[in-house]
Amino acid sequence: MSEVPDHIATRRAQERARRRRRRLIRRTAAAVALVAVVAVVAVLAASLFGGSGSRPTPGKVPIASRSLAVPTPSGGARRVRGAPADARAVGAIRRLIALGLPIYCGGPHGNAVAFTFDDGPGVYTHYAVKKLTGAHEQATFFVVGKEIVAWPGWLRREIRVAALGDHTYHHLDLEELPASEVYDEIESTKLMIERDSGRPVYFFRPPYGAHDAVVDAIVKRLGLLEVLWSVDSADSLGANYAGIIANVEQGLRPGAIIEMHENRGQTIRALTTLLPELRRRHMRSVSLLTLMATDPPSDAQVRRGEAACGGPSDVAGRGSE
Repeated sequence: MSEVPDHIATRRAQERARRRRRRLIRRTAAAVALVAVVAVVAVLAASLFGGSGSRPTPGKVPIASRSLAVPTPSGGARRVRGAPADARAVGAIRRLIALGLPIYCGGPHGNAVAFTFDDGPGVYTHYAVKKLTGAHEQATFFVVGKEIVAWPGWLRREIRVAALGDHTYHHLDLEELPASEVYDEIESTKLMIERDSGRPVYFFRPPYGAHDAVVDAIVKRLGLLEVLWSVDSADSLGANYAGIIANVEQGLRPGAIIEMHENRGQTIRALTTLLPELRRRHMRSVSLLTLMATDPPSDAQVRRGEAACGGPSDVAGRGSE
């Protein structure tokens, strides 16, 4: 088994620490809720049996006894309506899914690249959509389930300029989760995207690029194409707008899949330079659906992995969020 790079090991350790903090917070909240419930029961008992405690307001449920649930879409297979994808794209996607391997880039034969944005929707989504619209370019947004809940209605705006991909519900390191949780993280978000956008979901990207044979098999089972990247903008690693521009420009070549994040102001600022630069180089940014329709990778490319993408596949090191 290959040694995990230091920056990925650091990220995973940070994620484990965050999960431990979340568990501690949940346990503390549960203990507080239990105390509150006991207090409410005591008040009710006192009122029923002649005690002097105050009565709860009729028709209201005590806060401590309310269940807190994350909104989830209804289960079950269903037909998703909306704009049909190009038959060529669907055929290429199905061929690539059958390989059970992630793709890192498209084919090298055209002038198209794929700008992709992770972790939204969020506060900067409006600006990303506006800049893509103004430049007449397209992209792909890999969205997170909990952010869809936090920013309702935004998927409909994103599909005007982009394809949508699944980036899990909680944005956790999937290699550290049991298979059942991996499945739920991906499937729940897939269904949510389809429900809110009215479009089928074809693409999946694992948080931090972390995947293994178990994750790959689940992604294939769910009928999704796993998409990594050939160029890391390094925006999630702290690059400023000038660094993001330099990293992306260095990797601009036909078929490149560029990883960025829509929730970072420095990335939005970098787009002001990067989008005109595409035109200057007679290139264009397309959605992954369009890239799969016009210039998908060959089976041989996919089997070669990152090495088939025509140069250093990661300007700043793997492990972005």
